Formats: sequence, C-alpha cells, structure tokens
Amino acid sequence: MTDTAASPVGPLVTGAEIARLAGVTRAAVSNWRRRYDDFPAPAGGAANSPLFALAEVQAWLDKQRKGQEMSPEVELWQALRAAYGDQMVVGLAVVAAELAGQPAPELPDDVAPRVRELARTESPLDLVNGLTERFMDSARRAGSDQVTGERVVRAVCHFAPELPPEATVFDPACGIGVLLLSVASETATRCHGQELDADSARFAQLRADLLGRSDVRIVAGDSLRADAWPDLKADLVVCDPPAGVTEWGRDELLLDSRWELGTPSKAEGELAWLQHAYAHTEPGGHVLMVMPASAAYRKAGRRIRAELVRRGILRQVVALPPGTATSHALPVHLWCLQRPEGAGNTDTNRAVRMVDLTANNPDGSLDPRPGQVADVPLIELLDDTVDLTPGSHLRSRDRDYPREYAALREELEDRIRRLAALLPELAAGPGSLDGATTSVADLARAGLVAYEGSEPVSASEQLDTDYLQGFLRSPVNARRSTSTSGTYRLDTRGSRIPRMGIDEQRRYGSAFRALSAFEEGMSRIDELSRQLAEVAREGLAAGALAPEE
Repeated sequence: MTDTAASPVGPLVTGAEIARLAGVTRAAVSNWRRRYDDFPAPAGGAANSPLFALAEVQAWLDKQRKGQEMSPEVELWQALRAAYGDQMVVGLAVVAAELAGQPAPELPDDVAPRVRELARTESPLDLVNGLTERFMDSARRAGSDQVTGERVVRAVCHFAPELPPEATVFDPACGIGVLLLSVASETATRCHGQELDADSARFAQLRADLLGRSDVRIVAGDSLRADAWPDLKADLVVCDPPAGVTEWGRDELLLDSRWELGTPSKAEGELAWLQHAYAHTEPGGHVLMVMPASAAYRKAGRRIRAELVRRGILRQVVALPPGTATSHALPVHLWCLQRPEGAGNTDTNRAVRMVDLTANNPDGSLDPRPGQVADVPLIELLDDTVDLTPGSHLRSRDRDYPREYAALREELEDRIRRLAALLPELAAGPGSLDGATTSVADLARAGLVAYEGSEPVSASEQLDTDYLQGFLRSPVNARRSTSTSGTYRLDTRGSRIPRMGIDEQRRYGSAFRALSAFEEGMSRIDELSRQLAEVAREGLAAGALAPEE
C-alpha cells in the first residue's frame, strides 16, 4: 500500500490495491469507476496510473458493502475453480463461448446462474477480461508458465517496432493470446496464432471474437511438428516459447527447411522456435523472442548464434530486469531479429545493440540509462563463444584497463614473493610410517573423531586435526578411497593413520597445515594469472593498453 504522509488526503492507493481490498480484479475496479458516479475521484498519480485516497475508497466500499461480503466476481471464480480445478482454462473457454453466443458445453449448475447475474451488469468483454486477469494472477502465484506474464508482455510491447498499416502479426506459441492481442492491439492488424493446447487456443479465439477482432485467427496444434500456417509471412512475429523442453521433435525434423541457420540440438528447443519464427517473416519483417539468458552463451547454440550475427539478422539483445518472468526466478532476454531486405554480404561494420536492464526494477522504466546500452560491432561478437549476454559487453566498455592491470600485477607479484615463505622446512624422514597404524573407524568408535559435514576432525586432546586430515589426504589413503571406476570418495572406514604421540602429531600437523596454505596460495596465483592475462589481452585488443616503447 502506498503511504504518502505529505498528502492532505492521507494514504493513497492504486487501482490494484483497491482490487485486493475488495477481493475483485482490477477490471472490476475499472468497471466501478465507469459505472458509479460516486466512486472517489483520483487524488494523485498520472492519468494512466491514478491514485485514490484510501479513506474515501474505504468509505465507498463500506457504503456499497463491497468490502464486507464476497463480491459476485469472486463467487464466480471460486465456483469455476470448484467445477474445473486444474482445467481452469476449459471453464474460461466455456464461459467465453456462452457470453459470445457460440456453441459450448453446458455450464455447471453452480456456475451458470452466476455468469447470468454478472452479465446483467457487466459487458461480456469486461467479464471475460476480469476472469482472464484473475487466471493470469493465479498462474503467476503458482509459478506456472501457462500464460505469458504481464511484465514480459509490457517488455515485448515496449521494444516492438512500429507496424505498418494493415500489418500481419504472428505468435506460434500464443497460449491464451495475451501477448499476441497486446502487441497487435490495432483493429486493422491481421493476427495469426497457433497453440498446442486446444482449450487455450479456443479461449484465445473467443476473447478475440468478444473484442470484435474479425481479423484474428487462432488454431490449435503443434507449431514445430505441424505448422498450421506454412505459407504465412508476417511483418512481426512475437513468441514466448516453452522453456527447457527437449522433446520438441528434433529427430522428426532433422531435414526441415526452417533450420537455415543450423539444426538446433535437442537441448536448444528455444533456437528451434526462433528459427520457426524467423521462417515466417517477410523481408524487412521483425521477430521478438523471449529467451532464457543461458541461450546467449550455451556451447550447443554457438553456431546458430554466429549465423544470426554474421548475416546481420540479430539487431538487439535486451537483458530484462530480474523478476520479469514471474513464473520462475530465471533471468530472461529479449532477442530482436530482422530479416534483411535483400541478399548479399553483410556489412561487418554493423553492430548489435546490447541493452542491460538487470539493475532496474521490473515494474520501472524500460528505457536504458547511459551505460546500459552499447552498439557492439559484429566482429567483436564473432569469437570462439559468440556470447550474446549484454552485461559481458557493457562491462568491458566501462573497465579501467590500465588501473585493473596494474592492480592485478601488483597483487600477483606480492603473492609470489610470499609464497615461498609458506613452504615448511622439511628434512630427511624415517623412511616409512607403515608400521603402527590405526583406522579412522577405530578412532571414531573410541570417541576420538567427530565429523563436520564429511570432514573428520579431532574430538580429543589426544588427536591433532591437521595431522589427521593431512594423512587422510596421503597417496595411500587416496588409493583406498578411489573406486574401481576411478571415482574418489572419502572412505574413513578404510583410511589409516600412523600412531604417534600428541607432540609428534602437532609437528606433522603444522607441516600439513603449511602445505595446505601453500596450495591455497598457488590456487589464488593461478586465478590471478588467468585474470591478468585476460585483462592484458582484452586491453591490448581494445586499444586501452599498449606495449611500452
């Protein structure tokens, strides 16, 4: 709830917050504003996002008794949930067909009278939109990817190009049509969609019919295996494809003509959807694909990414703010493609625009700030990995290479100087310690050993922990802990350590501890060496560093 102490009318609330107070959808609140002359006037905010005085709203709800009893919208929703359960989209399609006057199965006894009651005060479109909004909110809370979330829809609409008059828009995985009907909101726009789930496809078509969109045609079917629109060429293709699906039909479609950029691997289903979308664009047409962030760098998709870049098809990659995909916590990107107008070699001086919005609020502005956008030349992208992650390219432009190189070199030199001092002083030993030994299992039974996770530690003043762990890592015990398949797993039952007095144990323990510190120092030096070489190589290539004369 918005708390505005400085406001003379007290705390202010949004339309969404009013809906939560009353237990209705935001569409219902919009209906109240239109239907009731005494509904509180906005007390702040903007025209498209007004704010209302909480006290006035609460008084109005009390007067209407909308905050005191379950609203008809909520009663209908609960009746639908009871009747259809997990098949809620089936119930929504039946209600939409009833309201549109189209043939449909008979509504359950507990649902039909509630639909008729609401239809007397609300238009069929408003009623279906309210149910759709409630369904989307329910899917979001359940973490379902059954529908495209409103934040993703907002991002696609924001970055979509301006469409020509009477344009054609296509969504090959349209779900209940939220993304398609939002992007193609103009009534003159011809819309085509396909959806694997027949009930979702029917509901999407019914929503379009209630909108009066005779230019919308949505069919059921598997777009990849059974393309219902093989000859369609669109001005814009939008798609939020199913993520992480490996059974997308690769074996059946190995020789498909749509894979002009390369045959996607089984694990790269998103790149199959991307090429399917691209195959349906006319020259100059655009594709906006919602992609998992990992598709930008996964090894299996490198060849296809390289072709997208090399041919000048990929125009922009947008890393969207965390939380944009409300059905899961994974980051998502928006890939913006355009089919070239004509054939010929691509100008390698062209660039791909990289936009990194990962530091932004998912409900905030989608316009990048300075430092969040860069035009990366194609030649810089066409390396061994073809990494299309915006952040990795933007960071390199903000780096202070001379300062970073000097700091890393200074740290490396300092650690090398100190490394030799970590080595313990060692002299000739007795030749063998295999005489008197004891197993760790025996020590544990005697109460001398305890475990911190999988690591055995001393539980007695008679045993030194460094001594114990040092001998457990000896070659002999390592061989005892290695299976016949070559897998190492610490086996404390078979491991044995020499028997020594506590003073002698501490002497050995000190040496083992120094060796561990030496190994850690070497690991850090190895890491520093890689970082230093990377910074030097990138700085030299970018012109930020130069060899001394």
